[in-house]
Amino acid sequence: MAAADAAGAAIRPYFRAGLAADLKVDQTPVTLADRAAEQAMRSVLAAACPGDGILGEEDGLDRAEARLRWVIDPIDGTRAFITGRPTFGTLIGLLENGVPVLGIIDQPVTGERWIGVRGEATQFTGGFGGQVGTRPCPRLAEAELSCTDPSMFAADPTPWQRLAAAARRVSLGGDCYAYGLLALGQIDVIAEATLKVWDWAALVPVIEGAGGRMTDWTGAPLRAEGDGRAVAVGDPALLAEALRLLGS
Repeated sequence: MAAADAAGAAIRPYFRAGLAADLKVDQTPVTLADRAAEQAMRSVLAAACPGDGILGEEDGLDRAEARLRWVIDPIDGTRAFITGRPTFGTLIGLLENGVPVLGIIDQPVTGERWIGVRGEATQFTGGFGGQVGTRPCPRLAEAELSCTDPSMFAADPTPWQRLAAAARRVSLGGDCYAYGLLALGQIDVIAEATLKVWDWAALVPVIEGAGGRMTDWTGAPLRAEGDGRAVAVGDPALLAEALRLLGS
């Protein structure tokens, strides 16, 4: 929570301030706010947990040999941030031997925060209402489906198209904020691809602590060495149908 507070303090002065963005090697945008927030979190975590590893989207990995590894994404949803939309978030995950055991989704502008701990109920605070708990929705035909950007399926759009055709409705955008909404029972299914470990490490404990499931497209636990394809469902009864449609 201290690291999330530090990141928020670094981010808020830049929001809707006309901040320029650079392009990284992979052609994704990065801003001064991303870099400042990551450095703020690294400082907090290194001081509090000097023996733990830290992996950040912007500055790489420290202490690769550590059993416990913090995985941080200072601004998940940089495109939303630079266009003034409050649907981005800061992600802080903790892996124990590669398994997610703790996660925070923090929205520093709206003041919303989700905290997930393995084996415990997810906690949520925020001023816009909502209660933690995924909603019953056993059939995909009744489900609200979400994805940040269908272009992530450009290499093979067919699985996404099958899933979207079977859902009740599809909404786009949201990045990590959509997963927070799934944990509040507002969204039922999220399917994405090209995710890196810092995109999902914090999400798994939040989703599972709210009653949902998050796996890769085969139904296996997400791993850093995986292919980046992930699906999250609020009602676990949805998972088998979603995986069937996403399968080749």
